Amino acid sequence: MRRRTVTAGSLEEILQATAPAAAPEPAAAPPAAAAPAGREDHGLRTEFEFELPRGYVDEAGTVHRHGSMRLATARDELRPQIDLRVKENPAYLSVVLLSQVITRLGTVTDVHAGIVERMYATDVAFLQDFYRRVNSEGHTRAAVTCPHCEGGFEVDLSGGRLGES
Repeated sequence: MRRRTVTAGSLEEILQATAPAAAPEPAAAPPAAAAPAGREDHGLRTEFEFELPRGYVDEAGTVHRHGSMRLATARDELRPQIDLRVKENPAYLSVVLLSQVITRLGTVTDVHAGIVERMYATDVAFLQDFYRRVNSEGHTRAAVTCPHCEGGFEVDLSGGRLGES
């Protein structure tokens, strides 16, 4: 069995070579075009809203707490493996991975590793758990137990703080 070393450039080439061929776009599509035959909306949820426990504070001092995260692709999980920062420090993998799947954080739409680096540790831990739940379990609910009555119930991690609606 031969082993092949993949570099950043060759991963892009492999991904482009194995990507499905793009269909030529029609010259003029009607404004209210129906979905193509055979394609149905199965209600698959691919983006999930969240609210950070503390919030990201930008350079201007604005706190960004509400955001959204999309489902990860295989490419999202492969890319950090070739990142030099991850090779030097494997703990950096979660920073790179989160920066790829967070689509919005307050008014910030270009979420990159530098932004995730400047987040509070509690927010990063929250996002890591949120990522795991969304991509492994397909939902944002968590089973919890009341410390006083020991009753069990579910909470939605993407919602507001306790007591808020």
